[in-house]
Amino acid sequence: MVNRTKVPFLDLVTPHKQLEDELLDVVRQALRNAGFIGGPMVEAFERDFAAFCDTSCCVAVNSGTDALRFSLMAAGIEPGDIVVTVPHTFIATTEAITQSGGQIAFVDIDERTYTLDPEKLREYIATECHFDAQSRTLLERNSNRRVRAVVPVHLYGHTADMDPIIDLAEQYNLVVIEDACQAHGAQYFSRRTHTWRKAGSIGKAAAFSFYPGKNLGALGEGGAITTNDEVMCARLKMIRDHGQSKKYFHDMEGYNGRLDSIQAGWLSVKLRHLPNWNESRRKLAYRYHQLFADAKDVLVRPLEAEWTQGVYHLYVVRVADRKALQAALAEAGIGTGIHYPIPLHLQNAYTQLGYRKGAFPVTERVAEEIVSLPMFPQLDHAQQDAVVEKALEFLSSQESLAQPAHGQ
Repeated sequence: MVNRTKVPFLDLVTPHKQLEDELLDVVRQALRNAGFIGGPMVEAFERDFAAFCDTSCCVAVNSGTDALRFSLMAAGIEPGDIVVTVPHTFIATTEAITQSGGQIAFVDIDERTYTLDPEKLREYIATECHFDAQSRTLLERNSNRRVRAVVPVHLYGHTADMDPIIDLAEQYNLVVIEDACQAHGAQYFSRRTHTWRKAGSIGKAAAFSFYPGKNLGALGEGGAITTNDEVMCARLKMIRDHGQSKKYFHDMEGYNGRLDSIQAGWLSVKLRHLPNWNESRRKLAYRYHQLFADAKDVLVRPLEAEWTQGVYHLYVVRVADRKALQAALAEAGIGTGIHYPIPLHLQNAYTQLGYRKGAFPVTERVAEEIVSLPMFPQLDHAQQDAVVEKALEFLSSQESLAQPAHGQ
């Protein structure tokens, strides 16, 4: 008999029902003042989100992809410049690189955190690049192209290990742009400054996405860039608005990348609840940790490194037979996801880069084993218990199950 317990992978209905009156007030306000593009609601959200991220500037845009693309453009990426990132991320990361004129170079991830491995970045620089000390330019040997930037991806709600990345960037004159699209409110302990720092405040700039499923999600598309660089902030505001320094005065060609005021108003409403929602995610994650503690030989729990305070955008585990686990959970009415099943270097979109299977073994191994379990602030303990019970039932039935690597 099929178990009819329903546990969605993500619940986008409940929080909006709870906030319905406040969200509708935003619409009424926009209808009354006809402030649909820009204006006080956008400015208020930018001010509040900059404060939330501990930065002096926030520039609201219409998607996380544009946030990253505009950041690279404002940072001075020129056609042909190489930008280094990881193959274990959503394609928007690399779309932003190529669409800003850059060329992609991949380095592998850390198997414990799934984020950019600083040692692999160091290895890439040492073995594939040459540094011209006089011009302070890092050049890739094979192409003789300038290596200009690094985009570490803060994945699943956890930051990358930023200190060694920043050290390398300073040594080789590279720009660091954080892809913080999954890390709203995540924190990183910098051994350099002996302080906790918010995601979005560490690099030259950072890109955030407000796609509906994010920890802070719009009711549609939305994104933002945070930075402490006043010059970059001003340039970003022009890029998002057709290159205008003021109306009809175009200092450059830009884009129509503005965030509309209703979305900004909705985000302001939800931003007030984000700290509590993030804390709920952390508590649920720790409860998952405890409930899966005895399964560590057959299931790898997510690692929260000592230098990060994660906000658990996703709760991602690893098992040897992901497909079978997903099928068992689906049979019980439990939703799951995979983030991400095919590494970017093996996607058809990037065959021209010349990467082959085996180029990034950690990413490839992880991509075959990961599965995302239900995670959202309103997930209750009964639902969570149902997820764990069914997962453990499946795992205990797999007598010949191969152990995933690096369990904890």
